[in-house]
Amino acid sequence: MKKLTLSADAEVIEQAKRVARRNGTSVSAMFARFVRGLTRQDKAPEEIPPDSIAARATGAIRLPRGKSPRDVLVDALMEKHGGKRK
Repeated sequence: MKKLTLSADAEVIEQAKRVARRNGTSVSAMFARFVRGLTRQDKAPEEIPPDSIAARATGAIRLPRGKSPRDVLVDALMEKHGGKRK
């Protein structure tokens, strides 16, 4: 496993540590899940198995005007984990 160094405001770092501790995980594992979730959102529709729940749900909701699927996901994760978007 490779090491990655990130920079963030002290407040963000403390929030990340609290969220990780509350969820019984590490900041590194939490970051990895966050990134994996974002990359799954980037998959083209043809990469989603046609018999999956995701395929059946495609188009079931409309995104807020001016928001991408990634924006909606990031907003939801930030709200859930107590972060704030800049």
